[in-house]
Amino acid sequence: MPSRPVEYVLFDMDGLMIDSEKIYTDVTNTILARYGKEMTWDMKAGCMGKPERAAAEHLLAFFPDISLTLETYLKDRNTLQDESWPTVPLLPGVRKLVLHLKKHGIPIAVATGSRRRNFELKTNSETSQPEKKEVFGVFDGKVVCGDDEQYGMRGKPNPDIFLVAAKEMLSRDVGNLVGINEDGSKELTEEQLEERRKGLVFEDGLPGVQAGKRAGMNVVWIPDPNLLNVEYTGEEKADQLLKSIEDFRPEEWGLPPYDP
Repeated sequence: MPSRPVEYVLFDMDGLMIDSEKIYTDVTNTILARYGKEMTWDMKAGCMGKPERAAAEHLLAFFPDISLTLETYLKDRNTLQDESWPTVPLLPGVRKLVLHLKKHGIPIAVATGSRRRNFELKTNSETSQPEKKEVFGVFDGKVVCGDDEQYGMRGKPNPDIFLVAAKEMLSRDVGNLVGINEDGSKELTEEQLEERRKGLVFEDGLPGVQAGKRAGMNVVWIPDPNLLNVEYTGEEKADQLLKSIEDFRPEEWGLPPYDP
């Protein structure tokens, strides 16, 4: 737990806020089944949180013996996924936490490796899921996606997306938070490190946990149970492991407690 209260919160999206990872798995295995192959959780763990193309390259590297090209895989996968995105539901506890943080004026943002078009498909269901639209609406546009080219970001496990999301959310000087100094040096000042330590990241994927810790922030990891059986050799460890966002207690992080 942090030695002082956190002041802002960043959310990954896929598998953390919405139950989209099952769709990713089902669609990928539908395509791979044509070649007698299947994606295991060891393979999937390295894809989670990465930008679309990087995740696909990681996956197909496990199958050098099949004729499936990267472009064909992406085309078929996008077609199948687009049919399902509008129906993907919120995960338990997400609505309660997001609306609670918004009510108490805690700055919040989404930092997702998902493409911008897919973010819109997943979150803007007009009729079938008004609660999902409500939840993403309270972020007031403070959403950074993996293909937002204006930021020049590297994908997770690099820390870029969380640093950019924090900057966009807090409207603070880029040099003060991200650590890009006027003289071009990359050595962080104590002030910059302190800004980073005020952040709390919610993640479900291992690359995202690494990215959050490399950003100098606190990380709550809420993984799919299958991920707990995947060998992990990274140095970065989450600050808290939970089964669900429903188990999160805001007051443990210096945030306002839920109303009775």
